[in-house]
Amino acid sequence: MSKQAQLAVDGGPKAFPKASGKPQPKIGIEEFMSVAERFGFTPAALKRLRAAVSDTDLRGNGPNLARYACPFPDDQPPKGVQFEQLATEMFGVKHALAVSSGTAALHAAFVAAGVGPGTEVICPGLGFMATSMAVMMAGGVPVFADIDESLQLDPSKIEGQITPRTVAVAPTHHWSNVADMAPILRVARRHKLKVVEDCAQAPGAKYRGRYVGSIGDIGCFSISAYKIIGGGEGGMVVTSNDRLFDRVRQLAEGGGLWRPDRFAAPRYAGELFPGTNYRLSELESAVDLVQLRKLDQVCDRFRAVSRRILSQLATWREIRPQTINDPDGFIGYQLRLFPATTALSAKIATALRAEGISAGTRGKGHAPDWHVSACMYPVILKAGHIKGGSVFEDPRWLSRGGRVNYRGVCPVAQDLYGREVAIHIDQWWSERDCDRVARGINKVLSAYCTADPDGKPWS
Repeated sequence: MSKQAQLAVDGGPKAFPKASGKPQPKIGIEEFMSVAERFGFTPAALKRLRAAVSDTDLRGNGPNLARYACPFPDDQPPKGVQFEQLATEMFGVKHALAVSSGTAALHAAFVAAGVGPGTEVICPGLGFMATSMAVMMAGGVPVFADIDESLQLDPSKIEGQITPRTVAVAPTHHWSNVADMAPILRVARRHKLKVVEDCAQAPGAKYRGRYVGSIGDIGCFSISAYKIIGGGEGGMVVTSNDRLFDRVRQLAEGGGLWRPDRFAAPRYAGELFPGTNYRLSELESAVDLVQLRKLDQVCDRFRAVSRRILSQLATWREIRPQTINDPDGFIGYQLRLFPATTALSAKIATALRAEGISAGTRGKGHAPDWHVSACMYPVILKAGHIKGGSVFEDPRWLSRGGRVNYRGVCPVAQDLYGREVAIHIDQWWSERDCDRVARGINKVLSAYCTADPDGKPWS
């Protein structure tokens, strides 16, 4: 046998010792420039950026924007890991998982909390529909409980909605305010219900010195372009319960990619079940890591502005200011008031805008809005994605006495949502700006309302 024919394993020459083709990075300069364009740099700035970078500056095959698929230096863990580590430190929890959206966070949290066919979750009658839809995605049935003048879940309305099918309650910290968590937790613990906090509209808010999301069993955040921090789409789940966190990851991480030995048999009963992929990309994580570092400063600016304005507002017979359950924890990126009638609300909102103050109201019989339960058609119509596929038709729910009527169940939410006047606050206002806004609000209210020193205070 010739040397050439001898197998390399037996000492012969390799058939393919080295590739002669010249590899190019899978993700290179053009992808980088595409991101730079999305940031809105001017053409001149983009030209300078292109001149400053080149494919030859990239290590190996270039970057990879998936969390598990690219090597990192020992002193620089993936951005997703850094993002989660920062969240655990900031919120004072044991575990955090970055996910693709706030809705993904809710879905994973409800699955972790034991929501499934035959179960129910109590949701507030005001708050974006993602909360109740995520209950249905987990296989459960949302049951709405009314709100109070804080626009948060009314703790006194929870008990009446609890059934033998109830497994969780989902207070929503809505529009920079916080739910009154102490009585909510008392009811939940008495009935052995899990508490899933929806913090999408109030990241950084606090209740009695603790960040929302760290108070119940599981906290869910939306960290996106539509919230006070976030650049695109993203979310976060936090908890200090080890088993709940395993279940969160099992749903959100592709059915077990998170495990030390991902393909191994279950380590304990109930550990493994089918999951999906809600992982956050490294690109989003890189942005959201920076955004999360800014959260306290953003909230502090909003608080300073809203407090200065609120401290100057007079009280009025026809006006009920929004209840603030924790003035120190309230973020205050919107101020809300409830005039006695929708007609008065419309006059006040129009007059405030004429003064240069951004304000709005909806009115009685307003257009459908997925923030109030009466308008959440994908939920209240009880439809499934196919005929017979609705959670409301599931025999496991019906056989346990399942029955829910969504008509007229949250009259306070419906009333307040139509009457409220929302005033939008800018974190960058100067003290002079705040004073002028406060004077403008008092000016408008004095024209339509009766001064009442004993009226409900603003905070």
